[in-house]
Amino acid sequence: MKILIMTDMEGVAGVLNVRDWVVPAGRFYEKGQRLLTREVNAAVSGFLAGGADEILVVDGHGYGGVDPELLDARAELLHGTPDPVWPWGLDAAFAGLAFVGQHAKAGTDWSHITHTQGFRYVDLSVNGVSVGEYGQLALCAMEVGVPTVFAAGETALAVEAAALTPGVVTVGVKRGLLRDGLDDLDEDAYSRAKLSAVHLAPAKACTMIREGARAAAVRLREAPESFRYPQLSPPYVGKARFRAQTDKPARSCTWQDSDSIAGLWNAAHAAEQNATPADCPDESNRLA
Repeated sequence: MKILIMTDMEGVAGVLNVRDWVVPAGRFYEKGQRLLTREVNAAVSGFLAGGADEILVVDGHGYGGVDPELLDARAELLHGTPDPVWPWGLDAAFAGLAFVGQHAKAGTDWSHITHTQGFRYVDLSVNGVSVGEYGQLALCAMEVGVPTVFAAGETALAVEAAALTPGVVTVGVKRGLLRDGLDDLDEDAYSRAKLSAVHLAPAKACTMIREGARAAAVRLREAPESFRYPQLSPPYVGKARFRAQTDKPARSCTWQDSDSIAGLWNAAHAAEQNATPADCPDESNRLA
């Protein structure tokens, strides 16, 4: 039973803000990496205890979040983006998809370091379903027939995951203290707006993650039909609303793919890499 674990940093217990914890120039960046890696190791231990026999850990934090030296020797690590990026190497050979250190999507009440991909997003959706980074990959997993079985991160993410992918086992390790409703803020202001949270002690978070991952593995073996996805049908239309940035006004974009959610996200990624969103003032600009 092979499991892919997608990781991020902002949803980790003890990771307090962006400036100090999740960027290489931050004074606690290496500590943030250690905190994430311990949570990952807890999930690895739990999945193996529940019956998994192979685990691939994907370092999904742009700057790098997993410390390879501290990673459980029983797991493999994927660092760097594959080509194509989505679905991050996930295919039908995997029995399940899991998340560790994940944060809630942009616009979420009671969330911490809230964002989708970056702080520039107001919202991202596919066929009218609002998603964040969790939903982007979970819907790719749906497309290749792999259940999303486990999600650990902030409590707001756990709620988001349960709503989008019923049956998923969730663990909340910190809870944000502020509402959102901040669509009018620009990118910089939004990045500083949601930094208050109550955190579990990292040791307790790891204990809960280990047990949650074990329970997810057992459920996957015994009742795989309990993991579900929303009903979405092609063609797939992705819509994004962006905040004002230093050199760009607020804007929106639409992308379309006739038959693939992963293809939709890859089109959006290619557009962003090529700076196309800067030339996308409204939803009339479509990428097929």
